Amino acid sequence: MFVIRCPHCFEAREEEEFSYGGEAFVARPGSPETESEESWGDYLFMKRNPKGWHWEMWGHSTGCRKFFVLKRNTANHTIVGAWTLAEARKIYDAEEAIA
Repeated sequence: MFVIRCPHCFEAREEEEFSYGGEAFVARPGSPETESEESWGDYLFMKRNPKGWHWEMWGHSTGCRKFFVLKRNTANHTIVGAWTLAEARKIYDAEEAIA
């Protein structure tokens, strides 16, 4: 179990008050009706599952009910931070530019 601080309401709560929303920053196909079934299935079901640092979507389901992005180490549940979607996108893009 770990504690998450919501970047919207600034409440620090146990993970049970939040809902996991999946991998963050997965690009939705621009035109789903023209995508092949294989590529659409990959978008829906084939997600990364790294051991280590991972960007994740979470929702504060029993609090403010807003979604946010969390950067968490999946091996030991260490959390670097939680950000609103706009804030996280800037940080994520900056990290990707360096890598």
